[in-house]
This record gives sequence, structure tokens and C-alpha cells, in this order.
Amino acid sequence: MTTTSPPEVLSMTGIAKRFGAVQALSDIEFHARAGEVVALVGDNGAGKSTLIKAIAGVHLPDEGHIYFNGEEVHIGSPAQAQKMGIATVHQDLALCDNLDVVSNLFLGSEVTHASVLDEVAMEKRSWGLLRELSARIPSVRIAVASLSGGQRQTVAIARALLGEPRLVMLDEPTAALGVAQTAEVLNLIRRLRDRGLAVILISHNMADVMAVADRVVVLRLGRNNGEYRVADTTVEQIVAAITGAVNNMRPSDGIGPASAAATQDATQEGSQR
Repeated sequence: MTTTSPPEVLSMTGIAKRFGAVQALSDIEFHARAGEVVALVGDNGAGKSTLIKAIAGVHLPDEGHIYFNGEEVHIGSPAQAQKMGIATVHQDLALCDNLDVVSNLFLGSEVTHASVLDEVAMEKRSWGLLRELSARIPSVRIAVASLSGGQRQTVAIARALLGEPRLVMLDEPTAALGVAQTAEVLNLIRRLRDRGLAVILISHNMADVMAVADRVVVLRLGRNNGEYRVADTTVEQIVAAITGAVNNMRPSDGIGPASAAATQDATQEGSQR
């Protein structure tokens, strides 16, 4: 009996990005499939933020090809990425603490009827989304400032789902969360996968990665340094690839200490832009 792999929602080949005279990303290969959580890991300066910003339309790659739903695309802006079906939940969540859940979910995309806000329609849609995610939100009319960290993360993810995306990127979703709140967010990530979405998880927490990811892609100094199936690997193997104790780079990717340091500096500079 043969099984077919889920379709690739995102495929990136030969991706390169320069900042000034230094190569921040070089010949990157990255793929995300429907109904799969792929974790993107690496040390600080490995190129994770630069790659994610290329997917989100913040940085335009200098070289390479990006395919989305089987068609080659050029993602020129975050608005274009969102319109295509790419949703990004940033680490800072970008929520307005003084507004309630409904207002945060529909901020910038309010539903109107005869030029008047349709509060009933937005509230119904909000409850529908939160129920689909099995969210523990006491009320959609409660101010976001009064929610826990896990509940705030849920609101940010629900907002991303309003546009019916095919791909959701989560940047450090469990950072600074307690044990119970972390478990809540990890369950939420599993539900996104169960909805058939492609999910990219950027995290430094290897326990979280091993708990929810299907595959792990390791970046080191702006290059691929290994891809692992979680079911067939250990934390130690992945950490070895992150730190460079194991070198999975192709021979043409080899770099010396001086250029390695320069690449790391450039990647960190790019992630701050």
C-alpha cells in the first residue's frame, strides 16, 4: 500500500538574500505541506527571521524561486502575502490592549452594513472562530488587556484565520508563557494542523518543537544544516545541527570563521529591519 504526501503549500528553492556586502541567506531550500507543522530552528543570527520575512513579503529575495499552491510567485509586500493566503502571527502579537476581542479580530477589516458597523455579524464570526479553535475566552467583549498570555495568543491566531489562509507562521508563540498557557497554545497549533493548514513554527524551545512539529528544518549561518522528521530523531541530533557540532551543509556551502561571523552579523541586522 502506498501513501501520498500532502500537497506542498509553500516551496522555496535557491533562496539568497544579501544585506550590503554580506550574504545573509544562501541557497536555502524550504518546504511546507498542508496538514503539517514544520519547525524552523537555529541559533540567533541563523537566518530564521530573514527567511520568514521573505515569506511574509517584508524582504524580497535576491535569488531563488518561491512557489505557493504550485505556482511561482513574487511576494512584494505583507499585504500581498496576506491576500495570497499567508498569515503571520508575530511574537509581539500586535494587539490593542484597550480594545475588546471582537475589535481586535476585525481591526482594519470591519464588517459594515449600510455604512454602519455590523457588530452582531462580527460578534457571531468571532465566537465561531474561537469555538473552532476550542479557545477558552470568557467573552468576546472583554478587553484584551485582561486576558492571559495564552488567551492573547489565541486571539492573535484567530485574527490570522479571518482571511482563510493556507499557511500560518507562528513566531515564538510560547515565549514567556507559563506551563498551562504553553499547553493551551500547543493544542491550538495541533488544531491548525488538523484544519489542513500548513504551519511554520519558529521556536527556540525544543520541548515545544518536539511536542507538535512533524518536521524540523535547521538553519545555521544563513544555510540549511539539516532536515529531520521528529518521529525519527532526537533533541540531541537537532541541537548538534543547530550548534554546528554536525555539519550537514553541502561542500559548496562551506565557510570559514571570518565569513561565518560576518554572515551572522548581517542576518541579525536584517532581522531588525
